[in-house]
Amino acid sequence: MTTATAPRTQDLSEGALGMALLDIERHDLSTARRHLAQATARGVSTGSNASLFHGAPALEFVLARAHAASDDVRAAVDHVVDARLAAAHHRQAAGALPHLAEWDLIRGLTGLAALLLDRRPTAPRLPDVLTCLVALAHPGRSDGRMLPGWWSPVGPDGKEMTGGHGNNGMAHGIAGPLAVLALALRAGVSVPGQEEAVGTFTTWLDRHGAHYWVTAAHLDASQPSAAEPGRPSWCYGQPGIARAQQLAALALGDTARRQAAEDTVETLLTDPLQLARITDSTLCHGWAGLLTLTRAVAADSPAPARFTPITADLHQRLAADWERLPKPGFMEGRAGAQLALKGTDTTGWTRVLLLT
Repeated sequence: MTTATAPRTQDLSEGALGMALLDIERHDLSTARRHLAQATARGVSTGSNASLFHGAPALEFVLARAHAASDDVRAAVDHVVDARLAAAHHRQAAGALPHLAEWDLIRGLTGLAALLLDRRPTAPRLPDVLTCLVALAHPGRSDGRMLPGWWSPVGPDGKEMTGGHGNNGMAHGIAGPLAVLALALRAGVSVPGQEEAVGTFTTWLDRHGAHYWVTAAHLDASQPSAAEPGRPSWCYGQPGIARAQQLAALALGDTARRQAAEDTVETLLTDPLQLARITDSTLCHGWAGLLTLTRAVAADSPAPARFTPITADLHQRLAADWERLPKPGFMEGRAGAQLALKGTDTTGWTRVLLLT
């Protein structure tokens, strides 16, 4: 549990660790053990690259699917959480805007919150992590102007970007904190300001959610600009955002918002022009992700039958295409596609996507 840098096998996204999720869901524990041994053969990261999708936190998530996460693994994850909280508190005290990696689902505190929320009993550090995410709802100041508290001073690729940006997607944007804060509320876990933060994030996405991200120029416009054509997916785009909005509506008892979110999913996934933008079968941005997302939306809808033709269509598209995927892994490969095709979630693997 010591190395600060580690091989790709530890990646939940594409490494052997992610492939073990499929094994465990299939109850193929012997193959899961082989994948886990491969993933951990050179140590498990607790360094700055450790997150829900890499290193010790990813290992805990996978082991927990088989009820096999040890106290040692949890202690290693707690060390990661403490370090990330300390860094966030230091940044807040300095009055600086955060980078995406501080708080997003893939690399940051949103992913760690999802992991801690999954623990039984509830992890004692979870309220501190939720409090850091709630703090993103407080505006920040940069270059003499007020900006959303989650505004990044650099671009989505981590490179210099004039004026920075506000990211909207589930994987790297504010839909991720929205989803995990809503899931926590539904589980009866809350901290001061949590409902208000959910309201702030939903209102932002009402206005700007048709974009992958927002620039300073968008903020200066009197009206939201028209959405650029984009791929409707889990990671970026309106389907993932709509699921986060639905979760928020369920947490707050907002019937109108829930209806609007469900209408968005139905409209997008019955539009041939939107579906034509999907080019592969992956969980991250392809048919597998949309199928898994739609099942989750339907399960929480008072009218689940409206989504039955959509899930049937997505299942057919996935079944016809998944074997062409060149990668074997979870987020962009065949293992994730097969999990979606199987259609079960007995282990709770969909929690890593903030869908449940």
